Amino acid sequence: MTRIDFHTNIPDKLSYACRLARKALASRARVVLLAEDAAQAQALDEALWTLSETDFLPHVMAGDPLAAHTPIIIAHDAAAELPHHDMLVNLSRATPAQLDRFERLFEIISTDESDAAAGRKRYVAYKQQSYPLTHFVAGQS
Repeated sequence: MTRIDFHTNIPDKLSYACRLARKALASRARVVLLAEDAAQAQALDEALWTLSETDFLPHVMAGDPLAAHTPIIIAHDAAAELPHHDMLVNLSRATPAQLDRFERLFEIISTDESDAAAGRKRYVAYKQQSYPLTHFVAGQS
């Protein structure tokens, strides 16, 4: 069963997702970053290129011919064909369609109230379905 980790109170979802992708890459995991829409997917692409002057985070958009050989995939269509299923980082406000295919799901919830409300609804739905859940609140020790 997919393990679900909620990370809430995140001031910058894109930067946070990039750091998660870097951490996943360092542990040899492959990750899919699920954006809200095409504009956010493009912003993620740019953020991965500019995260750090010393890090190279190989990534492509879902559907790219190199996707099967690339450890970080960016998607904005939850129904897109995805080549790997280690980790999914959900930046959208919707429940991912392919949730059960992944070993681990990270729900990234911003400080925006409407984003937080959508995240709370997903948390309750996952809990009712008996998914193993953890919750990390940014800024708290």
